[in-house]
Amino acid sequence: VTLLSVDEQILNVLEDLYNYSYILNGEGTVCGQEASMYFDSIFIPVLYSLALVVGLVGNGLVLVVLWKKRMSLNVTDVFILHLCLADILLLLTLPFWAVEAVKGWIFDTVLCKLTGALFKINFYCGIFMLSCISLDRYLSIVHAVQMYSRKKPMVTHCCCLMVWLFCLLLSIPDWKFLVATEDSRRQDKTQCVPDYQSGSWLLVTRLLYHILGFILPALIMLFCYSCILLRLRRGSQCMQKKRAIRVIIALVLAFFISWTPYNITLIVDTIQTNWTLNTSNQTSCESATALDVALTATSTLGYLHCCVNPVLYAFVGVKFRQHLLDMLRPLGFTLKVPAGLVSRKSSVWSESVDTSHTSAF
Repeated sequence: VTLLSVDEQILNVLEDLYNYSYILNGEGTVCGQEASMYFDSIFIPVLYSLALVVGLVGNGLVLVVLWKKRMSLNVTDVFILHLCLADILLLLTLPFWAVEAVKGWIFDTVLCKLTGALFKINFYCGIFMLSCISLDRYLSIVHAVQMYSRKKPMVTHCCCLMVWLFCLLLSIPDWKFLVATEDSRRQDKTQCVPDYQSGSWLLVTRLLYHILGFILPALIMLFCYSCILLRLRRGSQCMQKKRAIRVIIALVLAFFISWTPYNITLIVDTIQTNWTLNTSNQTSCESATALDVALTATSTLGYLHCCVNPVLYAFVGVKFRQHLLDMLRPLGFTLKVPAGLVSRKSSVWSESVDTSHTSAF
């Protein structure tokens, strides 16, 4: 009977490990997360609030400009439109996670699933739209090929709709596994966490995230923007080309600086969890706490990318700034774009190579 009781306890511990409910130290006792809870309760609300305000203002201004110029949107503009929508919807989920960091998940399981799935849909959608923008610019600038007809913007919207539907499919694990449950490591506070039935589901969802949410988009962006850089470096190095090269470097750096730390930390977490499950060795409480804090900090850095997107994809555009100033002028704003910049009729991308690929930005 004693052996059976011990076996049952071991099975319960393993199940809890799969469900992220416990982390054991070398002595076989449950590690508390008071330190990481304190860090989360201060760090997350402040940074998420900053991201929410800055992101909504930036993306909102981009949407206003796009709406004003809706009759003359091109392919890139349509992708930027959907990128802004995805970023805004993702940002709107941040207050729920900020509340969870302070008080625990005070909502029900249905809202847990809805918020988690909405977050995942818009996370993937934002990443995929960045990939679509890079592909469109690559074809337009390097090969002088229009991926979609500028005269038929609905074709581009249909492509974006397919992306949204694919992202909806990728959110199925969140609809299935996310639950609002008490976490003994966090003083029995209710948390919105995935309740995986087996460790294999954890590995599958993590693998999907790493491949589709980072590796594949990163490879696409690196390839496309590297080819664009090579194309722009040919011929005379005019000011427009130099400016476009700087923008490309900023785009790539922003993506990798925002998401590489989180992906590396998540890989370490996956390896550590899998190692704990398959060996008799247990993780120390100090390393578990450090990993929790690292996941919080690096994921927040990634979410701040939503604030950077409108700056990199729109605010650097001379035409966008001119459109924005035109809208603000009736409100009393009298700032002007330098005369040397106003005369440029198209975006830094179209100016450099493809003058037919004009944009609202």
